[in-house]
Amino acid sequence: MPLLAFDTSTDVMSIAVGHTEGGVARVWQHTAAGGAQASSTLIPAILDLMAQAGMGFGGLDAIAFGCGPGAFTGLRAACSVAQGLAFGARMPAGRAALQLLPVDTLLAVAEEARCQHAPSGRPLQVLALLDARMDQVYAAAYAFDGLRWSQSQGYRLAPPEALQLPPGWLEADMLLAGNAFAVYGTRLDFLAPNALRCNALPTAAAMLRLAPGLLERGLAVAPQNALPTYIRDKVAQTTSERAAARAAPSPPPGPVTVT
Repeated sequence: MPLLAFDTSTDVMSIAVGHTEGGVARVWQHTAAGGAQASSTLIPAILDLMAQAGMGFGGLDAIAFGCGPGAFTGLRAACSVAQGLAFGARMPAGRAALQLLPVDTLLAVAEEARCQHAPSGRPLQVLALLDARMDQVYAAAYAFDGLRWSQSQGYRLAPPEALQLPPGWLEADMLLAGNAFAVYGTRLDFLAPNALRCNALPTAAAMLRLAPGLLERGLAVAPQNALPTYIRDKVAQTTSERAAARAAPSPPPGPVTVT
């Protein structure tokens, strides 16, 4: 399936192009600094990678992009670039715009962790945890049945100490995956201390692996309907709010379950 995928929801920008060449499935990848820089570097990097793959946008089946949750600026950049490319790819031929595939960034984290630690396809449970800044974590729980993913429970935005495992999950069968461990350290030690931890980001290569199944489920949308997923209404704090947050004691584990 000829696909382009990219994610700018974290401090790392990830791009991948995949298609079959000579009967062999190939993937071209590019990784660079994300964040605010992605607004100016994403399009040139995509053009360069498409050229390396010998692909034109009109030959793509769809464009997948990381829709969130994640950094506000990065999500807006990815969504707007995906929309522009989708509309522009078919305009010269007068054809309909390319379909866009918004991909859950936490699901991409789960898939990246699965590929690193359970590539054989065995069933797996993953709690995906991304640093949301402002002393909070984005979290979601997923189950892999050996063929495809399902979201066991929905998104959560909470301080690290307020997270809890989904009911019935066993530490021996799960992964905790994401970039939150390097940021919050021992503050996450209470959460399934015997489960395997995996440092993982929402890579574009993971999105390419997820895309066929998501497209089969009819989750592609027209460009005008492609939107970022925001689960935080307020994206900045005042100076006094930041000072108060630093001075406040860490809360004990509370009732915010990843449900």
